[in-house]
Amino acid sequence: MPKPYNQNDAGPGGIGNLRRLSYFVAVVETGSFTAAAERLGITKAVVSQQVARLESEFRTSLLVRTTRKVQPTETGQAFYHRCAAILQDAEAAFGELAEGSTEPTGTLRLTAPFDYGVGVLVPVIAAFTQRYPSCKVDARLSDEMLDLMSGNIELAIRVGWLAESGLQARKIGAFQQLLVAAPALASKVARLKRPEEIAALPFVANTALRDPARWQFTSSDGQRKTVTVHPSILLDATLAVREAVIHGAGLSVLPDYAIAQDLAAGRLIPVLPTWRLPAGGIHAVFPSARFRPAKVRAFVDMLMER
Repeated sequence: MPKPYNQNDAGPGGIGNLRRLSYFVAVVETGSFTAAAERLGITKAVVSQQVARLESEFRTSLLVRTTRKVQPTETGQAFYHRCAAILQDAEAAFGELAEGSTEPTGTLRLTAPFDYGVGVLVPVIAAFTQRYPSCKVDARLSDEMLDLMSGNIELAIRVGWLAESGLQARKIGAFQQLLVAAPALASKVARLKRPEEIAALPFVANTALRDPARWQFTSSDGQRKTVTVHPSILLDATLAVREAVIHGAGLSVLPDYAIAQDLAAGRLIPVLPTWRLPAGGIHAVFPSARFRPAKVRAFVDMLMER
């Protein structure tokens, strides 16, 4: 006679183990039992106990515990990716049940580049939480591209050129790259006529870019020039590059959204304005899923309004 269905069955493969999956995923993503417990709103003891039972029942080690950090084993890493996908599908399934509701609710987890996040996204986040008080926003602003395929990030803002596959994307804007300098370099900049001449001036490179020392310029009549610079300063964040350029450290290429106010105020000046650099796109990127929660749709709509 088949075993009766019990939604609280906690044996291997039982429905009760779904809760343990969320505990395990939280530990891997936060790197500690304490941080996982804070994210989940439960005690550290519960998280530790349930993950330990998961390991015991399947007789395998999923985590390596040290005094400073918790890291997944090779088996644990593979298991984590499967668990994260399962939980994401489960959240989408529950979301579909509530899709009839037009009022966004819950926590929106998103990521964006630091400079775009600070300059553009944060004001939208503030307006979003005021318009939808039932929503919270957990934003991870970093120039390091976080992977939507692992973890529970529901929305990523990508600035530049999309290289990811298997994801859904919606273009929400564009930006122009601009070669700029501080007014202190105005006399030297004024003598520049061709892109290759910038190699004689100090350059501040943004190492967060794929190729920060190689730039392609196009003139108004369609002529193209590719220039390789030799940076005197290398920084790994756009806002750090902006600050160095404002203080006269050299030329650099920066996105228009990051320096619009500086250009208007005269803190930066354009260099070789008759030559253009490639423009880039701004995209909202989503994990592949049929369902997109109301909170995600509402946030992207507000972002496009801005």
